Amino acid sequence: MKRIVLFASGSGTNVENIARYFQGNEKVTLACVFSNKRQAKVLERCNNLNISYLCFNKQAFYNTTCVLDALKGLKPDLIVLAGFLLKIPENLVQEFPNKIINIHPALLPKYGGKGMYGMHVHQAVKDNNEEETGITIHYVNEKYDDGAIIKQFTTKILPQDSAETIAQKVHQLEYEHFPETISNLLL
Repeated sequence: MKRIVLFASGSGTNVENIARYFQGNEKVTLACVFSNKRQAKVLERCNNLNISYLCFNKQAFYNTTCVLDALKGLKPDLIVLAGFLLKIPENLVQEFPNKIINIHPALLPKYGGKGMYGMHVHQAVKDNNEEETGITIHYVNEKYDDGAIIKQFTTKILPQDSAETIAQKVHQLEYEHFPETISNLLL
Protein backbone atom coordinates (compact mmCIF):
# COMPACT_ATOMS: atom_id res chain seq x y z
CA MET A 1 0.00 0.00 0.00
CA LYS A 2 1.43 3.36 -1.11
CA ARG A 3 0.97 6.24 1.33
CA ILE A 4 0.35 9.88 0.38
CA VAL A 5 0.59 12.85 2.73
CA LEU A 6 -0.94 16.09 1.46
CA PHE A 7 -0.04 19.63 2.54
CA ALA A 8 -2.64 22.37 2.05
CA SER A 9 -3.20 25.95 3.24
CA GLY A 10 -6.50 26.91 1.62
CA SER A 11 -9.86 25.69 0.46
CA GLY A 12 -8.70 22.18 -0.35
CA THR A 13 -10.32 21.63 -3.73
CA ASN A 14 -7.23 19.78 -4.97
CA VAL A 15 -7.12 17.72 -1.76
CA GLU A 16 -10.76 16.72 -2.27
CA ASN A 17 -10.15 15.93 -5.94
CA ILE A 18 -7.14 13.75 -5.09
CA ALA A 19 -9.05 12.01 -2.28
CA ARG A 20 -11.96 11.21 -4.59
CA TYR A 21 -9.58 9.98 -7.32
CA PHE A 22 -7.98 7.45 -4.96
CA GLN A 23 -11.17 6.53 -3.10
CA GLY A 24 -11.57 2.77 -3.19
CA ASN A 25 -8.05 2.26 -4.57
CA GLU A 26 -6.54 -0.65 -2.66
CA LYS A 27 -2.98 0.31 -3.66
CA VAL A 28 -2.99 3.94 -2.41
CA THR A 29 -4.10 5.57 0.82
CA LEU A 30 -4.19 9.19 1.94
CA ALA A 31 -2.39 8.91 5.25
CA CYS A 32 -2.93 12.49 6.43
CA VAL A 33 -3.39 16.13 5.45
CA PHE A 34 -1.02 18.66 7.05
CA SER A 35 -2.10 22.30 7.25
CA ASN A 36 -0.52 25.45 8.60
CA LYS A 37 -3.93 27.16 8.91
CA ARG A 38 -6.32 26.02 11.61
CA GLN A 39 -9.25 27.83 9.93
CA ALA A 40 -8.56 26.55 6.40
CA LYS A 41 -11.57 25.15 4.56
CA VAL A 42 -9.47 22.09 3.67
CA LEU A 43 -9.96 20.84 7.25
CA GLU A 44 -13.74 20.92 6.81
CA ARG A 45 -13.28 18.89 3.62
CA CYS A 46 -11.09 16.42 5.55
CA ASN A 47 -13.85 15.97 8.14
CA ASN A 48 -16.43 15.38 5.39
CA LEU A 49 -14.16 12.88 3.63
CA ASN A 50 -13.04 11.17 6.86
CA ILE A 51 -9.37 12.03 6.30
CA SER A 52 -7.01 12.56 9.23
CA TYR A 53 -5.31 15.94 9.47
CA LEU A 54 -2.66 17.66 11.52
CA CYS A 55 -2.36 21.41 12.06
CA PHE A 56 0.89 23.14 12.89
CA ASN A 57 2.22 26.66 13.16
CA LYS A 58 5.28 28.27 11.58
CA GLN A 59 7.30 27.78 14.77
CA ALA A 60 6.74 24.02 14.69
CA PHE A 61 7.43 23.90 10.94
CA TYR A 62 10.66 25.88 10.83
CA ASN A 63 12.18 25.76 14.32
CA THR A 64 11.42 22.27 15.62
CA THR A 65 11.38 18.72 14.29
CA CYS A 66 7.65 18.25 15.15
CA VAL A 67 6.44 18.17 11.53
CA LEU A 68 9.43 16.13 10.38
CA ASP A 69 8.90 13.59 13.18
CA ALA A 70 5.19 13.30 12.37
CA LEU A 71 6.01 12.74 8.69
CA LYS A 72 8.63 10.10 9.49
CA GLY A 73 6.04 8.27 11.59
CA LEU A 74 3.63 8.18 8.64
CA LYS A 75 6.27 6.76 6.26
CA PRO A 76 4.91 8.51 3.14
CA ASP A 77 5.79 7.26 -0.32
CA LEU A 78 4.90 10.71 -1.66
CA ILE A 79 4.31 14.13 -0.09
CA VAL A 80 2.04 16.28 -2.22
CA LEU A 81 1.77 20.06 -1.86
CA ALA A 82 -1.78 20.86 -2.93
CA GLY A 83 -2.18 24.58 -2.42
CA PHE A 84 0.42 24.88 0.32
CA LEU A 85 2.01 28.31 0.54
CA LEU A 86 4.96 27.96 2.90
CA LYS A 87 8.45 27.16 1.67
CA ILE A 88 9.43 23.61 2.62
CA PRO A 89 12.31 23.59 5.14
CA GLU A 90 15.62 22.03 4.13
CA ASN A 91 15.38 19.25 6.73
CA LEU A 92 12.18 17.94 5.09
CA VAL A 93 13.62 18.17 1.57
CA GLN A 94 16.74 16.30 2.71
CA GLU A 95 14.77 13.64 4.60
CA PHE A 96 12.44 12.97 1.63
CA PRO A 97 14.52 13.47 -1.53
CA ASN A 98 12.44 13.22 -4.72
CA LYS A 99 9.38 12.38 -2.62
CA ILE A 100 7.90 15.89 -2.33
CA ILE A 101 5.98 17.30 -5.29
CA ASN A 102 4.16 20.56 -5.89
CA ILE A 103 1.67 21.87 -8.40
CA HIS A 104 2.22 25.41 -9.66
CA PRO A 105 -0.48 27.35 -11.57
CA ALA A 106 1.79 28.45 -14.44
CA LEU A 107 4.32 27.07 -16.89
CA LEU A 108 7.56 27.24 -14.92
CA PRO A 109 10.11 28.74 -15.05
CA LYS A 110 7.76 31.63 -15.90
CA TYR A 111 5.75 33.15 -13.05
CA GLY A 112 7.39 31.20 -10.24
CA GLY A 113 9.13 32.16 -7.03
CA LYS A 114 8.23 33.88 -3.79
CA GLY A 115 4.87 35.63 -3.91
CA MET A 116 3.81 33.95 -7.13
CA TYR A 117 0.74 31.95 -6.18
CA GLY A 118 -2.98 31.96 -6.94
CA MET A 119 -4.42 35.09 -8.49
CA HIS A 120 -1.01 36.82 -8.40
CA VAL A 121 0.13 34.35 -11.06
CA HIS A 122 -3.00 34.60 -13.20
CA GLN A 123 -2.96 38.41 -13.13
CA ALA A 124 0.72 38.44 -14.16
CA VAL A 125 -0.04 36.05 -17.03
CA LYS A 126 -2.89 38.33 -18.16
CA ASP A 127 -0.83 41.53 -17.74
CA ASN A 128 1.90 40.06 -19.95
CA ASN A 129 -0.56 39.09 -22.70
CA GLU A 130 0.50 35.46 -22.70
CA GLU A 131 -1.15 33.27 -25.33
CA GLU A 132 -1.04 30.17 -23.15
CA THR A 133 -0.57 29.17 -19.55
CA GLY A 134 -0.97 25.96 -17.63
CA ILE A 135 0.23 23.95 -14.70
CA THR A 136 3.60 22.58 -13.72
CA ILE A 137 3.94 19.54 -11.48
CA HIS A 138 7.48 19.47 -10.12
CA TYR A 139 9.71 18.07 -7.41
CA VAL A 140 10.37 20.34 -4.45
CA ASN A 141 13.86 21.46 -3.53
CA GLU A 142 15.20 24.18 -1.22
CA LYS A 143 14.03 27.03 -3.51
CA TYR A 144 10.51 28.15 -4.47
CA ASP A 145 9.29 26.54 -7.71
CA ASP A 146 12.80 25.42 -8.71
CA GLY A 147 12.71 21.60 -8.57
CA ALA A 148 12.85 19.32 -11.59
CA ILE A 149 9.71 19.41 -13.72
CA ILE A 150 7.69 16.19 -13.82
CA LYS A 151 4.88 17.27 -16.17
CA GLN A 152 3.38 20.41 -17.68
CA PHE A 153 -0.07 20.83 -19.19
CA THR A 154 -1.18 23.89 -21.17
CA THR A 155 -4.32 25.82 -22.00
CA LYS A 156 -4.85 28.63 -24.50
CA ILE A 157 -5.62 32.16 -23.34
CA LEU A 158 -8.07 34.21 -25.36
CA PRO A 159 -7.67 38.01 -25.56
CA GLN A 160 -10.97 38.47 -23.72
CA ASP A 161 -9.98 36.14 -20.84
CA SER A 162 -9.77 37.81 -17.43
CA ALA A 163 -7.47 36.69 -14.61
CA GLU A 164 -10.50 34.92 -13.14
CA THR A 165 -11.21 33.07 -16.40
CA ILE A 166 -7.55 32.08 -16.62
CA ALA A 167 -7.75 30.78 -13.04
CA GLN A 168 -10.76 28.63 -13.97
CA LYS A 169 -8.91 27.14 -16.94
CA VAL A 170 -5.88 26.38 -14.78
CA HIS A 171 -8.04 24.78 -12.07
CA GLN A 172 -9.58 22.50 -14.71
CA LEU A 173 -6.08 21.35 -15.70
CA GLU A 174 -5.24 20.72 -12.04
CA TYR A 175 -8.35 18.63 -11.45
CA GLU A 176 -7.82 16.68 -14.66
CA HIS A 177 -4.08 15.96 -14.45
CA PHE A 178 -2.79 16.21 -10.85
CA PRO A 179 -4.30 12.98 -9.45
CA GLU A 180 -3.29 10.97 -12.51
CA THR A 181 0.29 12.29 -12.33
CA ILE A 182 0.44 11.36 -8.63
CA SER A 183 -0.83 7.88 -9.49
CA ASN A 184 1.80 7.48 -12.22
CA LEU A 185 4.55 8.44 -9.77
CA LEU A 186 3.34 5.93 -7.19
CA LEU A 187 2.37 2.91 -9.26
